[in-house]
Amino acid sequence: MNSILEPDLVTAAAAAHAAPLPGESSGEATGETLAAAGDLGGTSGLYRDILDFAHSTPTWTKDVAELWTELGLLVFAALFLAGWWRSRRFSPQATAVAVLAPLVTGVAYVLSESFKSLIQEERPCRAVADAAASLVPCPPYGDWSFPSNHSTIAGAAAIGLALAWRRLWRLTVPMAVLMGFSRIFVGVHYPHDVAVGLVFGGLVAWGLVRLCTKPLTRLVVTMRGSGSEAVVWLAGPGAPRHSAGGDQVR
Repeated sequence: MNSILEPDLVTAAAAAHAAPLPGESSGEATGETLAAAGDLGGTSGLYRDILDFAHSTPTWTKDVAELWTELGLLVFAALFLAGWWRSRRFSPQATAVAVLAPLVTGVAYVLSESFKSLIQEERPCRAVADAAASLVPCPPYGDWSFPSNHSTIAGAAAIGLALAWRRLWRLTVPMAVLMGFSRIFVGVHYPHDVAVGLVFGGLVAWGLVRLCTKPLTRLVVTMRGSGSEAVVWLAGPGAPRHSAGGDQVR
């Protein structure tokens, strides 16, 4: 008797497991399962809304977003160079912070990339099956989504530069936010990838600058007292002795 009933029971159980929920096709179920597996932060709905908005914007807006998302980090690089050059005429501490800004940004990037490899969140342009097409090619499989490296770099650079050149935060913070938003706008990141990346990068930069400023300041003092013209040029001449603003990083 058991040998007759068991195949029927197995068949019925398999059919029940494979059947979609009422009102849901098997294709919809597969798409939602993939989205749930990739969207660790649960922001796929907001991702869809932003991507739909992106597709509704004029062509020039899309072009600007695509250009900024790819080349915007070069603006931060130029500001790092300007900040270092400017700091050479200020105190050793000011120069130390200006030099630290790009260094801590690099550390933030390495940490972000390490977390990506551990967490392995799929890109929304692959995981969210019912979303509009991304504006730029979806990164290849294995180029994970969480956290956003671009956002981490932008967040760290914004804070590092603001610490080195205080008035610059009015420029660098909006730049970082726009960089993060552009990653969602073009369709390659979830909102939570960007939010965490910006905050994480900023915290790493702030913490490392506080931790490393004193030892690097001592190094700058040593370099400015060096007999090598090249070394002195790198560290800068510092503030004139009669100047009262040598310690300013405004």
